[in-house]
Amino acid sequence: MNDLNDLETYDPNAYDRPSVAVDLVLMSVVDGALCALLMQRDQPPARGLWALPGGFVGIDESLDAAARRIMRDKARLDDAYLEQLYTFGAADRDPRMRIISVAYFALMPVETFVEALAANPRLILAKVTLPDTCGAEAALAATKSGPLKIAFDHAAILAHAISRLRGKLNYTPVAFALLPEYFTLRALQEVHEAILGTTLNKPAFRRRLLDSGWLRPTGEREQATSFRPAELYRYEPMNRAANDPI
Repeated sequence: MNDLNDLETYDPNAYDRPSVAVDLVLMSVVDGALCALLMQRDQPPARGLWALPGGFVGIDESLDAAARRIMRDKARLDDAYLEQLYTFGAADRDPRMRIISVAYFALMPVETFVEALAANPRLILAKVTLPDTCGAEAALAATKSGPLKIAFDHAAILAHAISRLRGKLNYTPVAFALLPEYFTLRALQEVHEAILGTTLNKPAFRRRLLDSGWLRPTGEREQATSFRPAELYRYEPMNRAANDPI
């Protein structure tokens, strides 16, 4: 009862209330390069610069619900698996006001972006990389036309996402989200190399993945290829977790 009395006298304006936003790092591999979905801003601040799809969280909306709404409205995706990445809260990260952003990220095949890219000319899949320096805090983004200027602290968000993704390759099957149901070991290695930004030793890579328990040979071979058809595999670990996103 005392708690209820305390709430009646509580002044919610006694403390500053920052706004909360959600930003989405939606990534794929295109032509052997790791890419992220970016949107060109058409309003200030940072008009004309490139930003991650994002938006403010409604007062009665959960973070996950806001992330799915933004993914649906801006990327035209409904069923992608989203994972919370990190919270970015530097006081000066947005010139408008104090905004705390909760970033989410997801991996998906490039085909899933076709509808969004066709419907909105301000959306692009840009190649994203980390500079060749230890502990890089900002990612670089570029298209065939050249480097892109990234708004706010979204280059830092991209860098965090790339670093997280690279770390997850060592102990999770996250890379399979970028592949079709049936794939070759060559395609699987190309995805890993795109994420890591380096060339991998072919025998060592194949031995490690075949020993992982994540792959099942199908007995079938790829079609319509100019070289010797490779065997097709599928992702099917023996002890697949019930909440496995892949």
